[in-house]
Amino acid sequence: MKRIQGGAGRYGRVLLLTLALGAALAGCGGGTQQIEPFVPTRIIAFGDESSVITSDSKKHTINFLNATSGALECKSEPIWTQAMASAYGLVFPQCNPDKVANPQGLMYAQAGAKVSGFKAQIDAHLASGASGTIGPKDLLTVMVGANDIWEIYAKFPAQSRDALLGEARARGADLGNQVNRLANANGRTILMTLPDLGLSPKALADEKLNAGRAKLLSELTTAFNIEMRITIINDGRLIGLADPEVESQKWVKFQQFGNVVDAACLSTVAATDCTTKTLTTAATTSDAWKSYMWATDRLLSPAAHGQIGFMGVARARNNPF
Repeated sequence: MKRIQGGAGRYGRVLLLTLALGAALAGCGGGTQQIEPFVPTRIIAFGDESSVITSDSKKHTINFLNATSGALECKSEPIWTQAMASAYGLVFPQCNPDKVANPQGLMYAQAGAKVSGFKAQIDAHLASGASGTIGPKDLLTVMVGANDIWEIYAKFPAQSRDALLGEARARGADLGNQVNRLANANGRTILMTLPDLGLSPKALADEKLNAGRAKLLSELTTAFNIEMRITIINDGRLIGLADPEVESQKWVKFQQFGNVVDAACLSTVAATDCTTKTLTTAATTSDAWKSYMWATDRLLSPAAHGQIGFMGVARARNNPF
């Protein structure tokens, strides 16, 4: 018992000394400090149509119309980049109905963009003069590659599955290298994997005609995402990675949406012209479109965008930026 008491005594003296030293450091302005929360002063959106707000405030999903006036309300049913911006009090000038002065959002994302186009977007930003800087208070959002996958998929069966998977991996690596450019420029990037395109209405329709097509699209998506993952700088400080591929699989497996197989928009309507007035009969019944996973046969719904936006915000707030 004496040895136990003596050990406790020594421990107590060490503890008291540690506390005293900590108090002294605190009095001198030292000591342990909390990590400063990341609060960006600007948001810059890169990528494809999944991140785009057009100059006339339209998005490549279901655009919300005022039920009385029929006017477009671009703030309603936001896409994921809008959700990221609004979480930090930022807005894109392409959707600024409140007329915020000097909105701190830059939109480089373009419809139809592939990884090669993403590189061009970065080049354009860096060459844009004073506004082309990138710093630790810039929130950079990236989601691109779906158009690459669709382009690669269209080569089947003229090209073999293995050849196409190799091409998907190469483009995923290209994406990772371009994201590293943003990181090395000292930006803070939220990067999204591609959702599982093998779950899309397009994939399911092709599967009915040719068995194995949905699986091929899923494999291409995974090959692309994995290669991107292993290429990016993985120190957790500059790049925050979120995973819509895995989440989209959960949405389907656990039936987190009311409809995960159909497109809500009429197939005769262009994506940016899809509104709450141009939906299928099934989607308009009792506002069912609000629980659809897909807006078109390839593009996600506002509900899915909301989930991805939530993931992005959580990653930005929890990452050690």
